[in-house]
Formats: sequence, C-alpha cells, structure tokens
Amino acid sequence: MTRLNDGDQHGTSLFHDLNTIGLGINDDPDVETTRRSQVSSQPKSCGLGLMQDPTLMRIGSAISGLLLVLFLLVHLAGLLPALMAPVQFEHYATALHHLPWLPVLEVGLAASAAVHLSCTITKTLRNQGAGNTAALRSRRGRPLDALASRSKMAAGVITLGFLALHLQQLRWPRPSDGLERELLLQVLQQPISLVVYAAGSLAIGLHLLHGAEAAHRNLGLLNPANSPSIRAGGRLLASAIGGGFLMISLGLALGGLA
Repeated sequence: MTRLNDGDQHGTSLFHDLNTIGLGINDDPDVETTRRSQVSSQPKSCGLGLMQDPTLMRIGSAISGLLLVLFLLVHLAGLLPALMAPVQFEHYATALHHLPWLPVLEVGLAASAAVHLSCTITKTLRNQGAGNTAALRSRRGRPLDALASRSKMAAGVITLGFLALHLQQLRWPRPSDGLERELLLQVLQQPISLVVYAAGSLAIGLHLLHGAEAAHRNLGLLNPANSPSIRAGGRLLASAIGGGFLMISLGLALGGLA
C-alpha cells in the first residue's frame, strides 16, 4: 500500500471537504455556506443501498416532490368552488369520493410522500453524520430564499402535523355525500384547527419556494440561462399554492361565522 505524504493527505482531505459541501444541506448555489465543524474523514461503505446514493436521492426527492405539487394544484382547484359555488363543490366532492380508482390514486400519493420524506431525512442524516452544519445567508440579497432553504425540515414537520390533523378530521371517516363543505366549515370555526391550517398553508408555500428551484437543479435542468425564470416561477407557484390554501381556510372560517 502506498503511503501518502503530508501534501497528499492535505489534498485528499480538501477534496473530501469540498465534495461533502457539494452534497450537503445547502443545495442552493446562490446561498453562501459557512462551515462550523470538521467533516468526518471516515471512508464511505462500498455497499451503499439505493437510499445511500446521493444522485438517486436527489432524483427521487425531485420527482416525488413534483408529483406532490401536481396533487396540490389539483386539490386547490377542487377546493376553490367551496368559496364561490357550494353546490358545485358538493357535486365535485361526491363524484370524486365515488371514483373506482380513487384508492389507487391515494396509494400513489402516499408512496410519493413517503419517498420524498425518506429522501429528505436520509440526506439530512448523512449531512449531519458528516459534520456538515452550516450557516446560510443569501448572496442575492433575498433573505426569504435563504430562510426557505434553511427551514425546509421545519416546514416539512409543520406540513406533516397539518396533514395528520386534516386526515383525521375530514378523511377518517369521510363525510357523507353532500356534507363535505358543512364539515369543513365546522372544522375551520375551531380556533386551533384554523391556526394549524393557516400554519400548514404558509409552511407549504415556504417549502415550495425552496423546492421549485431545488427540484430543477436535482434533475439537471437548472442553468444560468433559465435560472431567473425558474426562480420567478417558483415564487409564483409558492405564492399561488400557499396563498390559495390560506385564502380558502380564512374565507371559509369567516364565511361560516358570518
């Protein structure tokens, strides 16, 4: 075995540090990373599973995230009539609940959420195990972008809490035909539920603010030419989805009280 001299060891260590930073928590090239701890120099196992492959984790996180965004758009469009056309909303909800392939869709949605969550948690644990704790600040002068990247795990936890409450209130069991909006009004008239729904809406918007650009980067679709458009589209998407769910929650709560 060839013994590395001090210069070779230093170069190897520097390459390992740079490589770890590239696979670290910060996947935004316009966010500055400041190292606070040394990176572990332990060799990586050669028998890594699928969830241990950084490339597969990034692709899995991106594709599952995009599928969840598609669901959010469809779900938001289906909820909008609850504000303006209650009768049409009940017809839509009843027809949706009686679709024969709805259970298949729900299983696929749950699988997408599980993949997205698993990839995110695995990546975070790998970063922490490598000693990658970083301070982030925006180089673009947009602290909200840095906040979205830094708080993606917190936003995910809030979203999961909201989802658990939402399913318990409105899906287990499902409302009877024609009573979907009435039950939703009852839920949103409870102050605690309204706070959780509002927090969930904001958390989804914040998560999308980071995720829209990150998904394109993970799939290799982000470049200097299209990055401004993708960032602008991501902000628009985050505002539309997060703001839309917040507007519906507040609108139904206030409308129900009126």
